[in-house]
Amino acid sequence: MRLVFAGTPEVALPSLRALIGSDRHEVAAVVTRPDAPSGRGRTLHRSPVGALADEHGIEVLTPAKASDPVFQARLREIAPDACPVVAYGALLPQSALDIPVHGWINLHFSVLPAWRGAAPVQATVRSGDEFAGASTFRIVKALDAGPVFGVLTDPVRPDDTAGVLLDRLAESGAGLLLATLDGIEDGSLTAVEQPADGVSHAPKITVEDAKVDFALPGMAVDRLVRSVTPEPGAWAEFRGERIKLGPVTRDAVEAELKPGELLVERKRVLVGTATWPVRLGEVQAQGKKRMRATDWARGTRIEAGERLT
Repeated sequence: MRLVFAGTPEVALPSLRALIGSDRHEVAAVVTRPDAPSGRGRTLHRSPVGALADEHGIEVLTPAKASDPVFQARLREIAPDACPVVAYGALLPQSALDIPVHGWINLHFSVLPAWRGAAPVQATVRSGDEFAGASTFRIVKALDAGPVFGVLTDPVRPDDTAGVLLDRLAESGAGLLLATLDGIEDGSLTAVEQPADGVSHAPKITVEDAKVDFALPGMAVDRLVRSVTPEPGAWAEFRGERIKLGPVTRDAVEAELKPGELLVERKRVLVGTATWPVRLGEVQAQGKKRMRATDWARGTRIEAGERLT
C-alpha cells in the first residue's frame, strides 16, 4: 500500500523503520509536528520522525494544523491508501480523516477500550495493571474510540517505569502495526467495534500530577514514581525546595516512620509512607546533578525528624 506515516517523537521510530523496511508498502511521505526550538541556543530542530524521514529521502509535511487546506491538498495529491499513526500529537479533523482510502490507522499503547487518551502507559503503571498492551484501530472523531484491528499484551514487570515499558511496547507495537497494514491490504483483517464496557481514560500527565504524596501507601508511592519516570519526573519538597526523585524500592528491613519522614543510614535513605517505608534511589536537588540518595543525604546533612512533603 501507499502510505503517509504520521508521528513525532522517538517512540514512533520503530514503527516508521518497520514500514520503510517493508517489501509490501511504500512510505510516500511523513506528517510530523513543525520544527521546534531546543537546546541552549533555542535553534529549530526536526522531530525524531522528521529526521528519520530526511535520512531516507522521504517527503516531510509539517502542518501547524491538520486542517490546513494546503496540507490536505498535498495529501490528496499523494493519494495514500492508508495513514498509519504513532504519537503524532495533533487532532485530525474529519476532512483529513476522509482522504486515505483505508483511513488513518493508529497504534495506541493500551488494550482498548482501556486507557484512552494521551498517557496510557503512565496510567497502566500507576494503576498497578498486571498487563500492558497495544492496539491498532481506525481513527474516528471520538477520542481513541474507533474499531480495533489488532491487540497485543505484555506483562508489566515489578520494576517497569513508564519509559521502559513504553520503549518495549514501541518495538512490539511496530510489528503489530505492520501486520495490521498487511491484513488491511490483503483483506484478511476486519476492524471490530470496541465494547461499551471497560472504557477508562488516561489524560496527559502534568508536573503537578507527578508530586509524590507520602501519605499514600508505599505501593502507591512506588507506582506513582515509576509511572512518571522519566517524564515529567516525580518530585517532592525538602526544606522548601523541589527535588526530583527516581524510582523507589521496598527493603526487607523496615523502620517505623511517619509519612514523609526521612531516615538516613550508611547504605540507604528511607522515607515513611502510610504503610511501609520506601528506599530512595536517585535524587536531584535544584541546580544539582542526579545522584544516589545516600550521597545527597550526606551532602545535605539531614537532621532527625526532617521530612519530604
